[in-house]
Amino acid sequence: MKKSLIKLSLFLTVVCALIITTSCSSDDDSGVTPPPSSNNALVGTIDEDLTLDPTVQYTVAGEFFVTGGATLTIPAGTKIVSETGTDHYIAIDRGAKIDVQGTAANPVTMTSVNETPGDWGGLVILGDATTTAGLDVIAEVGGFVYGGTNDTDNSGSIKYLIINYAGAQIKPESQYNGLTLYSVGSGTTIDNVAILNGTDDGVEFFGGTVSATNLYLENNEDDAVDWTEGWNGTVENTYVLHAIEGFSTAIEADGDNNNPQIINFTAVSTTGGTALQFKKQSGATITGLSLIGYTTSIDRPDDSALTNIQIEGADADPYSSYTTEASVDVSAFAWVKSGTTISEDVLQGVLESEVTLDASVSYKLNSSFIVKDGGKLIIPAGTKITAASGGTSVYIAVLKGGQIDIQGTPENPVVMASETAQPGDWGGLTICGNATTTEGVDAIAEIGGFVYGGTDDTDSSGSITNLVIIGTGAQINSESQYNGVSFYAVGSGTTVENIAVKNGADDGVEFFGGTVSATNLYLENNEDDAVDWTEGWNGTVTNTYVSHTVAGFSTALEADGINNDPQLVNFTAISTVDGTALQFKKQSGAGITNLYLSGYATQVDMVDGGALSNVQIDGAVADPAGDYTAGTQVDITGWSWINASL
Repeated sequence: MKKSLIKLSLFLTVVCALIITTSCSSDDDSGVTPPPSSNNALVGTIDEDLTLDPTVQYTVAGEFFVTGGATLTIPAGTKIVSETGTDHYIAIDRGAKIDVQGTAANPVTMTSVNETPGDWGGLVILGDATTTAGLDVIAEVGGFVYGGTNDTDNSGSIKYLIINYAGAQIKPESQYNGLTLYSVGSGTTIDNVAILNGTDDGVEFFGGTVSATNLYLENNEDDAVDWTEGWNGTVENTYVLHAIEGFSTAIEADGDNNNPQIINFTAVSTTGGTALQFKKQSGATITGLSLIGYTTSIDRPDDSALTNIQIEGADADPYSSYTTEASVDVSAFAWVKSGTTISEDVLQGVLESEVTLDASVSYKLNSSFIVKDGGKLIIPAGTKITAASGGTSVYIAVLKGGQIDIQGTPENPVVMASETAQPGDWGGLTICGNATTTEGVDAIAEIGGFVYGGTDDTDSSGSITNLVIIGTGAQINSESQYNGVSFYAVGSGTTVENIAVKNGADDGVEFFGGTVSATNLYLENNEDDAVDWTEGWNGTVTNTYVSHTVAGFSTALEADGINNDPQLVNFTAISTVDGTALQFKKQSGAGITNLYLSGYATQVDMVDGGALSNVQIDGAVADPAGDYTAGTQVDITGWSWINASL
């Protein structure tokens, strides 16, 4: 397929005679250069300026090469349709220019006749800027020559261009991209470009200094944005959509790190996958990053330094999902007129208004789903949500000022579970409130970087009734994991009743400060603590049943920090595998009424030597050697909702 420049140059003296019935350089009275052939085919080589006619549909009938300092001008509204084949593309040589004059109302479109990914080679631009590959480098496509010393080189201007169905196969290891930029210089303008349905990358930078603004990249099967050879331009305002399986990444970087800048980058996946991949020593400075729906946020296959990747002013954190409110509004790309929509059964992203789910729909939680201040998520009785086994990137979070209303009933509880129901599959439910915590006002949570804590102990984050959560506890880092339900400074105005958390890799429920109370908790085989609290929580938990039938758990109850004397009324914990029942760290404590413990090797553990008087059990000081089988077991025979599953 490859054509050398020498071979292509043979066309220079005969191009007009190939298929063209009128002179390439002649203009009619309208000032528009006639098309380069009687059948409007773009093929061969031109070395004189050519302006297309927006009223004519053009066909890429083979290799179309602009060279010799010529400028290809494509007016607004022009449509170019390529035939199928690896030798079908548009290429702009070093010293030549392209001027795409699209507008939001009338973009320029380049597509294929079959409208199938991989049909053609897309648009290739060759520049004279620097690349770590050297001078006069031979490109992997077309045998083109690129690379020089002029970082301000100008290859023209591209505005409001849609490229569809590119990515033709060159050889087993390589394909064309939608837009390929070889050593393109900073004098080139690229603004409002959409690249869709390519079998390789959306846009790839091979060195150079060119920058781009307003990129829309949809369902490109390899990487949406790719760079190598020391590219060091800026990409600003990018929206990536992945609604197909099997793509590679939203960003792939390779080679030396010349610290390109990525500003306002939003990527959305409905199928999981990897968001950002940095090979060798590559890196970037990224601000305004929003990743929604990806299983892996950051991948470094060559274990490159995280310091090379600066995100929001800090070293990249592979444990962070980087799921935030979209930094780029997709409505800005309405001019693309994409027909792809995100299925209504997928829960992901950010919610800032009131949304009621439909109990007849089986929902998929593919990523984080965050209810922000002013948002309200209503989940009717019987709703089932299947969480992808995506680890820390898959969770539901309600932030300060947000509300959740789970309306399950004993007959029709709400179920949130991973498909395999295995510990650590996903991140569970996190609620952040405005009540007090010993961490102060606007503390930062260990998960998601969420802000919590205030001064309103009566704060309400909504209502949760009859909820079953299974398979949570995804690992955040070596020291921490998600819980089934995490209550961060949640206030007493919040209702929590009839909650079951099963098969979690960390705690069943954990209270980080706050004043919220809970009634009827069923906690089965959570690998760390069934009930955990810290940061001065001082609510009440009434009617708790803990079941341990799998060895290796931590405790039925763990308390840490200062003692604000929370109350536990009717607490039953039964183990068939020994272990520790109640553990109190530092100066923590509680008042416990009607305690029943059975099967534990250790009843009460004051791990830091705290005062036993801090722990009052049925009106007496806790006794580590005591027999706590005299209490009345919590009767769960009527708790039919705990057996619900997907």
